[in-house]
Amino acid sequence: MPKGVYECINCGHREVLDSTEPLIEKGCPKCGGDMVLVEFQTEPEELTLPLHHDVPFLPEAVERKVKEFYDAELERIDGRVFVFKVREIREENFERVLSELEELGYWAALKKRGGDILLFVFPAQGIKEDNRWLPWIFLIATIFTTLFAGYYLSSLYIQLLDYYNLPGIRNPYVNAVAFSISVMAILGTHELGHKIAAAYHGVRATMPYFIPFPSMLGTLGAVIRVKSPLPTRNAAIDLGVSGPIAGFLVAIPVSIIGLKLSVPIPQHLVPPTEGGIVFGENLFFMLIEKYVVTFPENSVVFLHPVAIAGWVGILVTFLNLIPAAQLDGGHIARSFLGEKAHRYLTMVVGLVLIGMSFLWIGWLIWGMLVLLMGSVGNPGALDEVSPISRKRLLLAIIAVIIFVISATPRPMWVSG
Repeated sequence: MPKGVYECINCGHREVLDSTEPLIEKGCPKCGGDMVLVEFQTEPEELTLPLHHDVPFLPEAVERKVKEFYDAELERIDGRVFVFKVREIREENFERVLSELEELGYWAALKKRGGDILLFVFPAQGIKEDNRWLPWIFLIATIFTTLFAGYYLSSLYIQLLDYYNLPGIRNPYVNAVAFSISVMAILGTHELGHKIAAAYHGVRATMPYFIPFPSMLGTLGAVIRVKSPLPTRNAAIDLGVSGPIAGFLVAIPVSIIGLKLSVPIPQHLVPPTEGGIVFGENLFFMLIEKYVVTFPENSVVFLHPVAIAGWVGILVTFLNLIPAAQLDGGHIARSFLGEKAHRYLTMVVGLVLIGMSFLWIGWLIWGMLVLLMGSVGNPGALDEVSPISRKRLLLAIIAVIIFVISATPRPMWVSG
């Protein structure tokens, strides 16, 4: 009869016992914690001694997998991490390596240290189940807040039409719904892009969490949390670019439609006002206004709520592509940089953003946020040895182009 290999859930002590029960309550001889069955042992005479003395061991099935994928030898054991020195990589697809090791309860990381290639094998971490209802609650709340924001923006737009006696959509509810749908479509597509890329590479990620906020825009955006490590640098680039590209593609038609609904007023007819919100321009909107939706010269353009939704989508794309910390642009940059260089880049970007607060006070908050996130670091992909493919290099270049044309140095300010 096989014996059971048990591990204490409190202190990690391992021991072979004459039992196959899944749980032995208060069975740990060291701390009195519960002992959990982690595997069966059919050759106890070889493993009892090291287990009893708390020397960790690598299951034979895991070691066979390592030998199948790599010509490697065990160099040292750091805690519960088994470090192999790799002489030859037999399996180029690291995602396959990670997937098959994960089935055995282990993860791996392939790193360069000096002139050596090292493979780190360690127990996979448990992943908590998602809260099924919370994303839906946040989604419904954000729909309401964006509807209220759209109604407010629509009322200002209708007042303008009435003041200048201009034709336009005067139904505030239609404008509010159009604004809400536009914003939610851009943000939702952005996060859906991340979700699809994560699923493609076998990375566990939560459902999108929309962030409701009672403001002129009705939301602070949306987020998706990655719950397992990124396997390769290619995967990190895919996850980094997928959201911004997807959201940007939706923001293009939204912005064009919104600008067509917007109202240009000759500048000499616009009385000087104080307290009005002025939206900063970016290269993307400038190109649309020059080649797609042209406005008369020396005119002031009053944006339709849908145009504001497109502008918000472009701004969100720009902010997410900032190459720092754990932002989308930060993951892309980390794929090309070592951890230390990426930390320095994050610090520089954070300080530059703080320095830009004279243009927009929001940069002060963003700079502090980047520095705070940067203090945690960005571990990067598990495999930092395999080369980045040409397709991912192209995607990274596309991300840089989108970052440049969506850049809005001074997003908004109050006229006066």
